[in-house]
Amino acid sequence: MLRSGCGPLLPTVTETRPLRQRLFECLRAAGASSRADLARWLDCSPASVTSVSAELIEAGLVREIDAPREAARGRPPVSLAVSPDIHKVAGIKLTDDTHTAVIIDFAGAIIAEATMPSAAHRQPLAATLDEAETLLHRALTEAGMVPGDLAWVGLGLPGVVDHAAGVALWSPLLTERNAPLREALETRLGLPVAVDNDANLLALAELWFGAGRSRTDFAVVTIENGVGMGLVLGNRVFRGGTGLGMELGHTKVQLDGALCRCGSRGCLEAYVADYALVREAQTALHWNRDTAGSARALLETLYAEAKAGHSAAMSIFNRAGRYLAVGLANVTELFDPHLIILSGGEMRFDFLYADAVLAEVQSLTSRTGRMPPKIEINAWGDMVWARGAAALALASLTERLLGESRP
Repeated sequence: MLRSGCGPLLPTVTETRPLRQRLFECLRAAGASSRADLARWLDCSPASVTSVSAELIEAGLVREIDAPREAARGRPPVSLAVSPDIHKVAGIKLTDDTHTAVIIDFAGAIIAEATMPSAAHRQPLAATLDEAETLLHRALTEAGMVPGDLAWVGLGLPGVVDHAAGVALWSPLLTERNAPLREALETRLGLPVAVDNDANLLALAELWFGAGRSRTDFAVVTIENGVGMGLVLGNRVFRGGTGLGMELGHTKVQLDGALCRCGSRGCLEAYVADYALVREAQTALHWNRDTAGSARALLETLYAEAKAGHSAAMSIFNRAGRYLAVGLANVTELFDPHLIILSGGEMRFDFLYADAVLAEVQSLTSRTGRMPPKIEINAWGDMVWARGAAALALASLTERLLGESRP
């Protein structure tokens, strides 16, 4: 059976990567392809494709397979496909609720998944990595593998993460700042590690497995315990000049406003994220946080109350939706994306993306005659973040094997 493939389906406008890398990634995105089709897609000679594919086959990265045929007789045509079992990678997503992990093969197919509850409070880096290591071993056990079977590990968590340096400058999960995530986890596992913030991982998941595969440029806005944003430009995650940009949740929407968990006031996420809704519910509905149960349970109760017509509960979601509209309008004005994907756990609360909210996004953007961006809702579930981390690991590994630049 041919694979459906993973990774970007469209080429970048300006392509400087080696042909061997472009051919390999095109093949992985297609799932399987003939040499003739690869030559056409890559706009190069059949002889070049034959030469490069022979090199990849010799390295064990690509294999020949029998392609489907319409005729019942004759020699079946031959296609090329990525060798799925030659390398395997893992992706780990840490949160203050539930940690997730996934193991995938070199072609992007899922081998195993694992979840475990988090400590649900800030803790030192060592304790957080204890949890990550425990979770990874659960996934490996599920797959019947050992750490040495992995070629790379991707790790994501909320906060401000320097992807290039592998450092978490700040995270709501960690008690310390400037935590050397990559170095510490590589030392523990004896494996190469790539790290990034969770919003970038979700953008990668969409680019590799979801609605972003057929687009070169789009934005992903995540709403969970925080508010994040991942931006894809030219099939690559754009992180800003110093690699620390796209912090939509910490853009200011109210001077001297509500306190954000980052320590500043007036941040967008201080009005939209889980903890912001919980804070509003405690005040408006006179709920005691100590007796109302977990934040998730409280939010579910708040949503049920709003659905039942409770005016105070409805007003909490409506206010959050209006602030979200401001944030999305700002994304539109700054980046003019063709597509904005809303994702994350809060997508179960439809008040946040009601028609009135989406209409307000349009009303808040300048009247220039341009088409407004398409806004899609994508609630994949918790495992999508780990798949994004695995895509980061897969991209890093591919770059190491075939490329010359950073993923």
